[in-house]
Amino acid sequence: MGVQLYDEIGEAFEGFKSLPLTRYGEVPSFLNLVGDVRGRTVLDLASGTGFYSRELKRRGAADVLGVDVSTEMVAASLAFEESEPLGVRYEVGDLAALRPFGERFDLALGVQALNYAPDVATMEAMCRNVRRNLKPGAEFFLLVQKPDYRFDGPSLAKYGFLCEATGEEIETGPRVRITALLEPPISFVGACPRREVYELSLCAAGFEDLTWVPLEISEEGVREFGAEFWADCLANPPFELLRCRA
Repeated sequence: MGVQLYDEIGEAFEGFKSLPLTRYGEVPSFLNLVGDVRGRTVLDLASGTGFYSRELKRRGAADVLGVDVSTEMVAASLAFEESEPLGVRYEVGDLAALRPFGERFDLALGVQALNYAPDVATMEAMCRNVRRNLKPGAEFFLLVQKPDYRFDGPSLAKYGFLCEATGEEIETGPRVRITALLEPPISFVGACPRREVYELSLCAAGFEDLTWVPLEISEEGVREFGAEFWADCLANPPFELLRCRA
């Protein structure tokens, strides 16, 4: 997996946020989880094109630093910042070898971040790197592939995505191919780590109060498409959220 793939996607990645599952499921669920950020400092890990970095700055965060392993993703973020200056900072960085920033943040975000760890030791290192950049008691909010997602369930195509097991298994869990049904479609491969891998890695790094939170569909999404449209997604959600405390 990698950096090269994301470098090729660049700004097109932003299109993900327009797909029904993201727009009416992931985004509102994650923003509800994070809650009020006014006056707080935010570390956005695997920040991609900076969608959440910008959104939280608009919602009153005092300072936001977005970090992504892909130079192209960071370049896209900086282009958004240039066209609509919000004062968000971005830099290229690998979560597995994250530098100490010399400041500690009030909260951290990890949207589809830890699932790229190739093994448990790397995931533990990622978690330790996050924690050492957080203030005591700061929260770390994650959005992950649902660990017990049933790949043989109904297709997610009507929600804008395909989520398929590749048949390979790595130490953390099965490998997964996610395809965003954009024009043209964009596919990337990551893992779907087991629940205990997340829990043990976060606890080994010193995080506490781990709480799993289900994906929800916003009222706007139900109004737009009707409740029945979302039944397959809610019966077998592809994502789950997780919060914990440093």
